[in-house]
Amino acid sequence: MKLFVANISRECSEDELNEVFSNCGEVKSLKIIKDRDTGQSRGFGFVEMETREAGDKAIQELHDKEVHGRALVVNEAKEQQKRPAGGGGRRGGPGRY
Repeated sequence: MKLFVANISRECSEDELNEVFSNCGEVKSLKIIKDRDTGQSRGFGFVEMETREAGDKAIQELHDKEVHGRALVVNEAKEQQKRPAGGGGRRGGPGRY
């Protein structure tokens, strides 16, 4: 079961978050999303639990749990929406006639 986790403190490492979630069951994967330019945490991430039961337990026990002074938001992740191919829209200045 894949979980969306928000309101993650910038001081929280993936190892620390893994430890928090592993108390609810086996963590299959975990990723804190980082800013492409600065490498700093964007404050959210994804945790994949081995089973639905472990995921449900994590939502129940960890939603609103304080980690590094911030209350985590833990929900089941939604399927990623497909983005249309191509750039969409014009780039540059005014159009030419």
